[in-house]
Amino acid sequence: MVLSLLMNVGNVKEKDNMKTLFVVVVLLLAGIAGLGFYQGWFHFSTTSADHKSSATITVDQDKIHADEQKAKDEMRAFGQAAKEKTGVGADKAK
Repeated sequence: MVLSLLMNVGNVKEKDNMKTLFVVVVLLLAGIAGLGFYQGWFHFSTTSADHKSSATITVDQDKIHADEQKAKDEMRAFGQAAKEKTGVGADKAK
């Protein structure tokens, strides 16, 4: 009897872990979608004609790549400024 209770406790923990993982994945996808719409990476449009509706999601890959490159450049500049401020990577021949 005790063994079956312990086995159920393990299953409950496993189910809770799966629920937590599922919630994290859903929230992560929702966050990426929200960021994408905010940044203009995705566009959503609808049309209707003759009692038929259609929805379209457009992905602006050029905008995504431009923003990616901009983020890389900003991170390089930030890293370079941090190195200069702390003296890390300075010429050691002094």
